[in-house]
Amino acid sequence: MRRPSPSDLSKRAALKMAALGLVTAPALAAPAAAEDGAGGAGGGSLGAKMGAANAKPGPRTVPGREIPVPVATVSEPLAKQIAAPYRSPAWNANPPDAAAWKELVDRLATLTAAPVPGLRDRLGVSSEAAVIGGVKCSVIQPRTLPEANRNRLLLHIHGGGYVYNPGEAGTLEAVLMAGIGGFKVVSVDYRMPPDAPYPAAMDDAAAVWKAMLGMQAPDRMAVFGTSTGGGMTLALMLRAKQDKLALPAAMGLGTPWSDMTETGDTYKTNEWLDNVLVSYSGYLTPAAKLYADGRDLRDPQLSPIYGDFAGLPPTLLVSGTRDLFLSNTVRTHRKLRAAGIDADLHVFEGMSHAQYLAAPDSPETKEVFTEMAGFFGRRLKG
Repeated sequence: MRRPSPSDLSKRAALKMAALGLVTAPALAAPAAAEDGAGGAGGGSLGAKMGAANAKPGPRTVPGREIPVPVATVSEPLAKQIAAPYRSPAWNANPPDAAAWKELVDRLATLTAAPVPGLRDRLGVSSEAAVIGGVKCSVIQPRTLPEANRNRLLLHIHGGGYVYNPGEAGTLEAVLMAGIGGFKVVSVDYRMPPDAPYPAAMDDAAAVWKAMLGMQAPDRMAVFGTSTGGGMTLALMLRAKQDKLALPAAMGLGTPWSDMTETGDTYKTNEWLDNVLVSYSGYLTPAAKLYADGRDLRDPQLSPIYGDFAGLPPTLLVSGTRDLFLSNTVRTHRKLRAAGIDADLHVFEGMSHAQYLAAPDSPETKEVFTEMAGFFGRRLKG
């Protein structure tokens, strides 16, 4: 049997994209002759231009590109997320005052929370409001808790750039972990700016963790979160060490915002490719300033990558090949490993930032939470 050629695979991918409604008919036409001729980019005028532009040490110059949706290597639900336009107005929001921030946050929270009750129903998950350590929380668990997890408890810290996802909007990830992973989860509804900048969010997370230490043994607990939630999870571990509190048996870090200083390769290589965060010059810069409230962004409680990772719990990390925070995740993984911490890194094909949360019915999302639940299950005492 003849092995498919690259052109055969390209045609199949184009047909699949058309079937999904991700491209229009002209994309299926035979490609026009390339500027650089039949020899490929390395042998024609484009190759010569790029060779000349990169002939000396320094920043890398690349040509303008159109990056196709990787439909041959991802599921259909994820492909639709990858092909989606930038999320407006969330990605580049910069409200002029506190009132405008609150209006935007409330409007987006309503949209984000809308599908959560239906997702709970599909996954067989319940949610109850609670106050733990003086902080508003949601206790989320499967209606039938697996025997192996009956004495286990997870703390969830939601993402949203320190400004988004108050209330039910912040529980989406906890619902997925409870439904797919089979754990009881406490999701903390921490205070956020503009009313409550740093250290309010960390104070709330620390208060909940301290209270949970009276509810369950630390070797039966884990802490997890995505994006801001991942960064706060790391910062909470550093704070707990400083306060001489017990640490959990494991952590789960989804594409953590571990460095607020825009330091890392993929802040540039994945800029404009990531269709969730898009660019650090979008809402991330004003959100970081709003949260930090004038403090040095290299403070380990703001950018935990600059803290001491010695003694932290075993950690599973998740990112994607298009994630603006891929370097954050990779650097955190390498620093954990350098500190002697058992750390696993999972990088998913085609994913932008935290895109597994945007496609909750995709196989990739199930895989993320199955991997994390398995990681916790192997490390938490039963």
